[in-house]
Amino acid sequence: MKRSALTTTHHRRRGFTLIETALATIIVGTGVLAIISSQQAFFKQNEWSTHASTGQRLGNEIRELTLHMPRHDPVTGETFWGPEAFELDVEDFDDLDDFDGDDGQGVAFSAALGNGPISSLGIPITDMQGWSQRVFVENINPFNIVGVVVDGSSDMMRVRVIVEYQGPADETPREITRVTWLAPG
Repeated sequence: MKRSALTTTHHRRRGFTLIETALATIIVGTGVLAIISSQQAFFKQNEWSTHASTGQRLGNEIRELTLHMPRHDPVTGETFWGPEAFELDVEDFDDLDDFDGDDGQGVAFSAALGNGPISSLGIPITDMQGWSQRVFVENINPFNIVGVVVDGSSDMMRVRVIVEYQGPADETPREITRVTWLAPG
């Protein structure tokens, strides 16, 4: 009897219990979900930065195109605002006020319209579906640059380019960036 009391049976456990397996599955699953979630966040952030840099580039393309243009037409001067009757396309624009359009609503360049977006050479950039550039030119008060004055009544102009993108899943275009600069007299 003594002998049986002294001897104990040791059973070695083999493998994992059901609870340990379930807990390991939950931990690994949580890690995988965290990785997928972070990948989605990285993708969205990368998409935003790509759109922001493309928008800035398209805004600066207009700036480069208009940088050395005179403010007003060399022939008609300040008497006519917007594109003259024979200036039908961006290749015909010879002064800065032509970019405001004949109705003061600006000029739009986009693949949907078939005329853009345009480069600094005035040539449409291919493979830019969904992108658009809208250009506005306004006369401003030289002593108060936030004050807009009547077209042709000031020696200082403000040029504003709004770049928009409408993706395949978007219902309306969204503004990506604005590029604004002054064109002093």
